[in-house]
Amino acid sequence: MNNGTLENAVVRLLRSRPFYGHFILNLRREQRNLNGKAAGITVRDGIPILAIDPAPFSVLAPPQQRSLLEHLVKHLLHLHPLRRKVRNQHDWDISCDLAINSGIADLPDDALLPAYYGAEDDLAAEDYYALLVPPFDTGNLDGSGFGDADRSESGAAGDGRGTDSAATVDSHALWEDADSTPLALAEETVRAITRDSLRGCDGETPAELTSVIDALLRPSPIPWRQILRQFVATAGRTGHKSSWMREHRRFSHITPGIRKRRRLNLLVGVDVSDSTNSVELRETFARELLHIAAGRDATITVLYANSRVRRITSFSGSPGCIERYDGGGFTDLRPVFDYARTMHPLPAAVIYLTDGVGPAPEQMEFPTLWVLTAAGEKPVPWGVELRMEI
Repeated sequence: MNNGTLENAVVRLLRSRPFYGHFILNLRREQRNLNGKAAGITVRDGIPILAIDPAPFSVLAPPQQRSLLEHLVKHLLHLHPLRRKVRNQHDWDISCDLAINSGIADLPDDALLPAYYGAEDDLAAEDYYALLVPPFDTGNLDGSGFGDADRSESGAAGDGRGTDSAATVDSHALWEDADSTPLALAEETVRAITRDSLRGCDGETPAELTSVIDALLRPSPIPWRQILRQFVATAGRTGHKSSWMREHRRFSHITPGIRKRRRLNLLVGVDVSDSTNSVELRETFARELLHIAAGRDATITVLYANSRVRRITSFSGSPGCIERYDGGGFTDLRPVFDYARTMHPLPAAVIYLTDGVGPAPEQMEFPTLWVLTAAGEKPVPWGVELRMEI
């Protein structure tokens, strides 16, 4: 695929559907073979991923490229990849497409619509799943589902489609990656991207997304401490390496085993400028770091910084207390990330307590959690946003 193909599609989307365009710009992109599908979306280790298969995407007409990108954004806004739970995978995939396709123009002719199954539009994926799957007929949860041609033949379209032969517009095979991310953490991530997208399009919300965006942007009922712990747990799960020195328990010599890293290495930045000079805020954050350190084998390096790094401390286990440093001055968020790149071993993740006001790197290879003050602003599109309410 010409590197400009996706970029041109996003530019067209920004002009015609600004919210969707800004949302796509906030996703990490990767190219991969999707077995004939043009694109897919997932959340991997807390990071939303847009995957593109160059050849199939390039042959789509511009209107279909736009409709496919809208389709992917809606899947993520509804958190479809993370809501499958123990449902039959194939029928859940079909139900998720039914939940969003009827409101998207220019989809391919074989795109699934509720009318094919005698169902009404605009239901939740769980509602379509209940209609498609008979009680106690869950089938093989890892397979393709049973389907029921008779049920579709009585539908409004009358074309005899059954769920066993139905196919989704995009690749849902990627959704297995979403198992690595707790639902609450993924919701916070999508909420942050939604805020950034609304800012990018001057708050213009597409009419068909009003209800889902309003629900998503309501104050989170999940305590900030829980999100912080889930982020750390997710960072810990990425700390595995393939190793041929250890035999894989299932596949003997043909597959490398997994060697776990012994210690989770975290870098914590604490903004000590005047804007975050709150004793209660910093001490509450410090107590939560102690709780995290006591609960797992972790090394936590704390950088106190404003326009530059002022002090560095490191601890493992539970040191009993963490010192507090008051700095003042203005904020530059870049020195903490510059330091991260020099660490050996590299940090599994960066956690930064700040109001977000200050220059930051344009991109970052480390998973990052921005722990923002109540009135703070996320400084860049990348990273997960968490508001610390005390």
